Amino acid sequence: MKYINTFSKDKKVSQVVLGCMRIAQLSVYDADRYVATALESGYNCFDHADIYGDGRCEEIFGGVLKRDKSLRDKIVLQTKCGIRNGLYDLSYEHIMRSVENSLRRLSVEQIDVLLLHRPDLLMEPDEVAKAFDELEKSGKVRAFGVSNQNPMQIELLKKSISQRLCINQLQLSITNASMLSVGATVNTSFDEAVNRDGSVRDYCRLNDITVQPWSPLQYGFFEGTFLDNEKFSDLNWVLGEMAQKYSVSKTGVAIAWLLRLPERMQPVIGTTNLDRLKEIATASQIELEREDWYKLYRVAGHILP
Repeated sequence: MKYINTFSKDKKVSQVVLGCMRIAQLSVYDADRYVATALESGYNCFDHADIYGDGRCEEIFGGVLKRDKSLRDKIVLQTKCGIRNGLYDLSYEHIMRSVENSLRRLSVEQIDVLLLHRPDLLMEPDEVAKAFDELEKSGKVRAFGVSNQNPMQIELLKKSISQRLCINQLQLSITNASMLSVGATVNTSFDEAVNRDGSVRDYCRLNDITVQPWSPLQYGFFEGTFLDNEKFSDLNWVLGEMAQKYSVSKTGVAIAWLLRLPERMQPVIGTTNLDRLKEIATASQIELEREDWYKLYRVAGHILP
């Protein structure tokens, strides 16, 4: 596993993040083994959200940290807030309440990175700023970021907050690559030239914001994985070729495709399969040749004018 700096110059974090959205049903034994295997494989960054499993995912993870208190210093804890049942809420009261609940469930005194999970259409930036200031001053949150936000939404926040926004989680995979393809089809009438996100990729690069691709193995909006999916037979054929060439799995190639991008991409994977977890860790060690990267891009259906 390779490591990068995201929220702090003094703290190295794994180039691949382990998302904990699916751990709610793990037994005590399996949860301990899950974290231990992740650390052995080089992961040190774990991503949560207050809504994952209605808080159960944070509780499960907190149980692991309770049973082995030495683990806290070895990991980076990231969690998100802002989604409630049927609405989004980035009010001061909800942010503060959510963080207190996450700290309790995770059995820790500090969250390393807090992300705003989705844009709240009723957001008051000054309320977010008040929450961030109090959380930072109290030491309950070390750094801040966003998720699924475009450049103007981030600029609106920056007008009020004093903290640097270090991370933006965005959907990105070989098949869901509109934030890339819009750059390849500039000044054309192709559908891929439609700018749907305000040039968020370029914005993040210009502002040193680390993009964390979520659902890096998925197509559509939670429609399933493209790996070994007959809908993507040509893509899987090429992934298989690349897997043999680079001596990794097709999963590893799909993650390596994201890591080949010149900015500091930090994919978030959500697997609880320990073998796949190990496979993906190897992706950090390979660098796809330019020709191979573009071959995968084209076979996934993207246009090069």
